[in-house]
Amino acid sequence: MENVSDSVKSESIQSFQSTIRKSENALDQMAEKGANTALIRKRLKAFRIGLSMLKNTWYQEPHPYTQEELAEARHVLKGLLPSIKRIYAESKEGSPQKTLLERRIKAFQLAVQAIDDFAKQHEEQAGR
Repeated sequence: MENVSDSVKSESIQSFQSTIRKSENALDQMAEKGANTALIRKRLKAFRIGLSMLKNTWYQEPHPYTQEELAEARHVLKGLLPSIKRIYAESKEGSPQKTLLERRIKAFQLAVQAIDDFAKQHEEQAGR
């Protein structure tokens, strides 16, 4: 993975933690209303995996996820990027929302990269 500054690491982890909290709250509200929660559960799992992969890459914290779970999380995170970028482009310059979205985009991109790097290492080790 590219060289990432400590401030970007911290912002990325905080961004994932915030996204997870907001998603958990949304899940609770949806469940109370009896709404379908499958999509939010899928995204929430991807956010948790993304956070775990960043911690694994930067701080060597172990993670319990399978290659299939990592691939699904990567797919979900990459799939969310275009809509986040669209909202970012429409956000007012200098606004807190724009800053939050900028950090979320960076965090998701770094998580996808961490998943890719992990998968590549896994393949290389399996090939030995």
